[in-house]
Amino acid sequence: MEKKIDQNTIPFKTLYSGEKIPCVGIGTFGSDKYGAEAISEAVYGAVRYGYRLIDCAAVYQNEDSIGEVLQRLFEERTVERKELFITSKVWNDMHGEGNVLKSCRKSLADLKLDYLDLYFVHWPFPNYHAPGCSGDSRNPDSRPFSVDEFMSTWRQCEELVDKGLVRYIGMSNMTIPKLEAVLPLCRIRPAALEMELHPSFQQQELFDYAVAHEILPIGYCPIGSPSRPERDRTAEDVADTQLPAVEAAAHAHQVHPALICLKWAVQRGQVPIPFSVKEPQYISNLKCATEDPLTEDEMKAIASEDKNCRLIKGQVFLWEGARGWEDLWDLNGEIVTG
Repeated sequence: MEKKIDQNTIPFKTLYSGEKIPCVGIGTFGSDKYGAEAISEAVYGAVRYGYRLIDCAAVYQNEDSIGEVLQRLFEERTVERKELFITSKVWNDMHGEGNVLKSCRKSLADLKLDYLDLYFVHWPFPNYHAPGCSGDSRNPDSRPFSVDEFMSTWRQCEELVDKGLVRYIGMSNMTIPKLEAVLPLCRIRPAALEMELHPSFQQQELFDYAVAHEILPIGYCPIGSPSRPERDRTAEDVADTQLPAVEAAAHAHQVHPALICLKWAVQRGQVPIPFSVKEPQYISNLKCATEDPLTEDEMKAIASEDKNCRLIKGQVFLWEGARGWEDLWDLNGEIVTG
């Protein structure tokens, strides 16, 4: 591994509390292609190089392995716990009363931590599917979004903050109509919104809404998730690294187009959480944010490449009677309830 990065060179983003967190994190979703050992070893190498934000989730089935490498890092004094910003998420089958606490405690035990920095509601409904299931898989118990059900889950997340088990709580895979329905009801507001963000799917309206409410956008699939599961692929998908403005900037800066996507994300204002188990890639993913920024013209050119190309459509969460994956995302500006 090349010499670890200087922390002072890494840009930061600011939470509503004024706390600063790194502008790039490392994702840990292996897209059904990588096992827990490979992913945890990537986390080990990434932290040794200089990553300080780690995005985890119970459903990724690797938090216990990541916990082992975190312990190793602490024992080797590579990093102290307080230097890391670690997130996790409650999965859809654990929304019921009392289950959010159980889920959080399980993640803490697996990660071998006393607290989490940020805990997300992974999806805004209890619709469950088994890890690795096919794209046409349906759970007969799935149902549309409910404000009451969501708020019951959110209240449990607020209790996690009260108990000192998590420092911040966040939402994920939300829409503006859903946010407008629940934000006024929150005792503890979300610190972050995890959402799909990449040059061909910029979600500008939702991005602006989050920023206006002091909710930090955290972007998954920041380079278009080329290793995403087959169930999430369709013939209409756009490859972000092949967009003309991205390719032109890559040529001008003499870097891989994936790094242009990450530079764009950081300069735009979101926190990308790219995933890679390959050392040269996760090193360059962080390093690119510290050097050779995109020009204003390049940023504008990439902004013009938005294709409204959602890659993670969520079709496995559909309920009986739903017309299609579009019903999950309230495309007409109203929450779809049936």
